[in-house]
Amino acid sequence: MNSTFLAKQDFTSQELQLLSSEMSRNEKSPVVAWMLLIFLGSLGAHRYYLGKIGTGIAMTLTFGAFGIWTFIDLFLVSGIIRETNEKIEREAIDRILMMRKAKENDSNERLLLARQAKENEAISLEKQA
Repeated sequence: MNSTFLAKQDFTSQELQLLSSEMSRNEKSPVVAWMLLIFLGSLGAHRYYLGKIGTGIAMTLTFGAFGIWTFIDLFLVSGIIRETNEKIEREAIDRILMMRKAKENDSNERLLLARQAKENEAISLEKQA
């Protein structure tokens, strides 16, 4: 089982909604990637779009290694899209988990402060008696 599936199992409906929103906003479209590959593949436009800036620059400078690299990418682009979107999802899950942990820490801190306030109040009442 992959870790993103396990992490999502523990999510509340609000966290799942947040994840869905993040993914719809940030995920890379396979249609756009394929169109960029087909029409601007020798310039590496699809690689720029998918966040592979270094290899995009190399493709631009070599015109897709004179078409050979572009042809190879016809077979690789689906996997690159999937990997990129999985990375985006993992990053979104990590941000949600960090927000959850921050909320838990904040709740624990508030409980501790409330407990201390009650103890201080009890001590001051004892002193008055």
